[in-house]
Amino acid sequence: MQQHWTTWFEIPAPNLERAKAFYEAIFQTEITIQDFGAFKMGIFPHAEVGAALCQHPTAYQPSETHGVLVYLNANPDLADVLGRVEAAGGKIIRPKTEIAPGLGFMALFLDSEGNRLALHSD
Repeated sequence: MQQHWTTWFEIPAPNLERAKAFYEAIFQTEITIQDFGAFKMGIFPHAEVGAALCQHPTAYQPSETHGVLVYLNANPDLADVLGRVEAAGGKIIRPKTEIAPGLGFMALFLDSEGNRLALHSD
């Protein structure tokens, strides 16, 4: 059965305000902060698949090289989003690269908190 396998993902953000500013700058969107005491979330605007920045003293730790690699939608051209990464406090790890003919393009970056993430566009 064909289905969407991703329903929600969370990005570790030890400094939630800095992470919020980073993602708002590169995606030119607004992230809403929810404060649950020791646990705080910055929720991305979403339709089907949700995402949040998460801050907790022990439960969320960024990783440059380990763990799941999440690809964020950067259509129509990931070069636009990637072009804002360094000015917002991130680092480009792999520039825009064609995956294979017909499969689009990808790039890797570190966000302001040290998380390794990917961008994808058609």
